[in-house]
Amino acid sequence: MIRTIICAVAALFMLLPGGSGPALASQDIPDQYPGSVLYSKPVEFIPDVFSAIGATAPPTYENSGHNNNLSFILTGDGVVVVNGGASWKLAEALHGEIKAITDQPVRLVVNENGQGHAMLGNSYWRAQGVKIVAQEDAAHEFEETGYDSLAAAERVQKEKAEGTDVVLPDETFADKFVVGFGDFPIEVLNLGPAHSPGDVVVWLPEQKLVISGDMAFHERMLPIFDETDTAAWLESWDEGFEELGATYVIPGHGHPTNMDQVRRYTKDYLVYLRARIREHLDKGGSLADAYYVDQSPYSHLDTFEELATRNAGRVYEQMEFE
Repeated sequence: MIRTIICAVAALFMLLPGGSGPALASQDIPDQYPGSVLYSKPVEFIPDVFSAIGATAPPTYENSGHNNNLSFILTGDGVVVVNGGASWKLAEALHGEIKAITDQPVRLVVNENGQGHAMLGNSYWRAQGVKIVAQEDAAHEFEETGYDSLAAAERVQKEKAEGTDVVLPDETFADKFVVGFGDFPIEVLNLGPAHSPGDVVVWLPEQKLVISGDMAFHERMLPIFDETDTAAWLESWDEGFEELGATYVIPGHGHPTNMDQVRRYTKDYLVYLRARIREHLDKGGSLADAYYVDQSPYSHLDTFEELATRNAGRVYEQMEFE
């Protein structure tokens, strides 16, 4: 029965509002939910697990900075929200959608990492009296860079950023946070270094579903930051993420999918890029030329033009001293 529901919902994800065609996660679609600052309306992926899928483009005024997935779980004893959102208004809009679906109060917000689009909406949730949790490295990252993130959001979102402020989590943890309420287990896990400091996944073992955050990508190219350790990310993938045995994945960006897809576009991409850079280094290649190593197998991904050359340069700089 659950599989039937999932297949039906997956088909729904592939339709634009009005059923006019494929609802691709595309950086060419400025807004899929014009009546809201949310980029798209939340959809129930499996029973009691919803996600408002963000744009796969960089943050823009048109997408209101909603370029990551804002998910929530109805536990039977309150709602768990995954990601604070990129602004007060985005968090408020998500809360409005939640209240239209359930009478259960929002009891917990989980920040998936320390980036602005995960934490800037904390200002709204704090005003509602909702507890906010994050991994300790993510909280430290946001403490150090939160006002830079806020300034960037204000430049892009303009009046849509009104009310937004830097608010740190109420509680932090190192490796694991267990949600202490609800009808089924929910675990927030730091599986090791990945895309950015303090990345976590939200694991529902009974449902075999993981809200992966930026541990896993598929419809858009993953970004590699200066602080991203790609070798450590691969270790975290093999020794932590794969070991969960997830059947269903709600990634940090893009539509819900499965492990085969995120493995192809996360682990396999990292392995591929590192191999191309290793070949380049072994030939004595320079950083200037490293930007142009062949990444064509991934050129169909959204944000390829924005990220591919940067990714190559950063991996070169890392691997030069490995």
